[in-house]
Amino acid sequence: MTKRDLVVKIAKEVDLIQSDVAKVVQKTLDYIADELVNGNTIELRNFGVFEIKVRKSRKGRNPNQPQNEVIIPERAVVKFRAGKELKEEVEKLNPKRFQ
Repeated sequence: MTKRDLVVKIAKEVDLIQSDVAKVVQKTLDYIADELVNGNTIELRNFGVFEIKVRKSRKGRNPNQPQNEVIIPERAVVKFRAGKELKEEVEKLNPKRFQ
């Protein structure tokens, strides 16, 4: 599903103009991104938690030249942890459906 698909689906369901829904969806995503960039955690109850984690520096290898080690620097990444209700719904799915 794309952001556009989401906007269309919400607009139909709540009977609003797509451009208005698109503005709200974009503003929501902007606020989430701003908070993460500022180092804050975003908790959406029963959905999940977005947070910034730091990946440690590590050694890596180029598969085409395995004799050469490359140092991968530490960096900040966004992590998502599913909330209780989302986790329970996902656990009910048949794994073979996604293979």
